Amino acid sequence: MKLTVIGCGYLGATHAACMAELGHEVLGMDSDMDKVAILNSGKAPFHERDLDVMLARHTAAGRLRFTASYAEGAAFADLHFIGVGTPQLPGEHAYDLSHLFTAVRRLAPWLKNPAVITVKSTVPVGTAPRVRDLLHEFAPAGDALEVAWNPEFLRESFAIEDTLRPDRLVLGFESEHSWAEAVLRQCFAKIIEAGTPTIVTDWATAELAKASANAFLATKISFINAVAEVCEASGADVTTLADILGHDVRIGRRGMRPGLGFGGGCLPKDIRGFMARAGELGVDQALTILREVDAINNRRRERMVDLARAQLNGTFQGKRITIWGAAFKPDTDDVRDSPALAVAHRLHELGALVTVTDPQALDNARKQHPELDYADDPVAAVENADLLLHLTEWPQFSHIDPYRLAARTPTPKVVDGRGTLNAKVWRDAGWTVRALGRP
Repeated sequence: MKLTVIGCGYLGATHAACMAELGHEVLGMDSDMDKVAILNSGKAPFHERDLDVMLARHTAAGRLRFTASYAEGAAFADLHFIGVGTPQLPGEHAYDLSHLFTAVRRLAPWLKNPAVITVKSTVPVGTAPRVRDLLHEFAPAGDALEVAWNPEFLRESFAIEDTLRPDRLVLGFESEHSWAEAVLRQCFAKIIEAGTPTIVTDWATAELAKASANAFLATKISFINAVAEVCEASGADVTTLADILGHDVRIGRRGMRPGLGFGGGCLPKDIRGFMARAGELGVDQALTILREVDAINNRRRERMVDLARAQLNGTFQGKRITIWGAAFKPDTDDVRDSPALAVAHRLHELGALVTVTDPQALDNARKQHPELDYADDPVAAVENADLLLHLTEWPQFSHIDPYRLAARTPTPKVVDGRGTLNAKVWRDAGWTVRALGRP
């Protein structure tokens, strides 16, 4: 098939490359000419595992290319995926849908033949009819256009795997007789034939799928972090407790990771957007639990600051603190709502001399927090540090020899915000070790 992908950020660029991997001819579309040029060179403008290899392969083969022209995109295909960003509105909890509606308005005047416009962007429930109405109003093809909803469930650093081998495929349509279903089943034929559960539903259910999934994941993380607070007060070990709970098949261990909490461009935004939309629908009490989920998550950052303060005898003034981690999670350069950077910034405000190191995210971190110091080498960064904080669980950090590291600091103290360092090995190497939710 021929198809376009409008919006080539984390979601769109990955989706475009994966659709080419499935054998389709793909035209990616983005208004950022610099991004278009980078992508046409076979590289991604961000770090995502294995994406550069896939982009290079398919751009070289001519199966995948990128443009800023909506006219070219409309002429190229009759199946269009929209994967533009829907960030949180400044100062509000609601989604900013301006990028989505702008993309629809720019595409519509060029749509002269029947086509399927499939939205992947995360939106508040009730957005699909607005997209349909805009298309019918501004597109020459009018009501010959079909709108479909195909939510994504991507995990950054696993986005290719989650696109090609998803846990489930959700397709939402205005009616159960939409001809768009046959088009999308053809597009995703290899994924469906591989046995992927495929759920065909209405617009509203498909729109709610991503926000509901992220809200549940966020709740699971915040639940175990709330338990971690009780563990710290009682001397219990939250990691062992999570293992105990995880053996219950009704609960499961995956995703229940105690520590500094979640960040990124999805979970925090989606739980807040979910709450905002529930309020607009007059059912805000139904999601009161998510307010506490958000509060618990933010409280973990303050708890990390408190643990750091205790290790420094109550003051940050003039203290050198090294932070391992800037990205919100390992194997990405994404620093949106990064817990690690939030803690780093707070320590800087309190008078500490903060140095941050990260394998991939330093350039983005510098843009967001130029007031901090940065280092490329995590070992050299510990030189003369009064305290080390482990805040993003890159495997590279866990493999560093703590014996070698201890010689670089006069006060070998570490606070493990992710619970992935081997506490016994570090203590044997002479380090004082503290961790969230552990004795």
